[in-house]
Amino acid sequence: MNAEVIVRAYEENDVCGMIAVWNEVVEEGVAFPQEEFLTQQSGRAFFAEQSFCGVANERETGNILGLYILHPNNIGRCGHIANASYAVASASRGLHIGEMLVKDCIEKAREMGFRILQFNAVVASNVHARHLYERVGFRQLGTIPGGFRMKDGHFEDICPYYIEV
Repeated sequence: MNAEVIVRAYEENDVCGMIAVWNEVVEEGVAFPQEEFLTQQSGRAFFAEQSFCGVANERETGNILGLYILHPNNIGRCGHIANASYAVASASRGLHIGEMLVKDCIEKAREMGFRILQFNAVVASNVHARHLYERVGFRQLGTIPGGFRMKDGHFEDICPYYIEV
């Protein structure tokens, strides 16, 4: 890909592309806990309720290549811990879009006053994501045996990760 890719805050006209990318990851059934697809209505509401949504956008075409959502992981005394999810369109994988999204998310979490970014359920077999997280400084907290039910019904371990932002 020679096109310029930027990561920026999502806008209302991005929602259709965001829903398509999100639903592709849900359909694959190997990374997100969600099983229901977003509709236009539920997708608009879902993205609007996040603390922040970033999109990787191909500047020339406006195509959404990936996205992230950022929100508190908990409330009250643990409200300084953020959580995020990332989705990259299958046609854009291997182009470092995920790395751009993760780095932008870390910076955005810091700007928003979060102190920690924690991922609760990284599937152990998602080696590309795990290598990316470790490369940018995340630490694995442990392993939860059988914590994720794959699309085909078998269970895989999950690995929580965190980074101080």
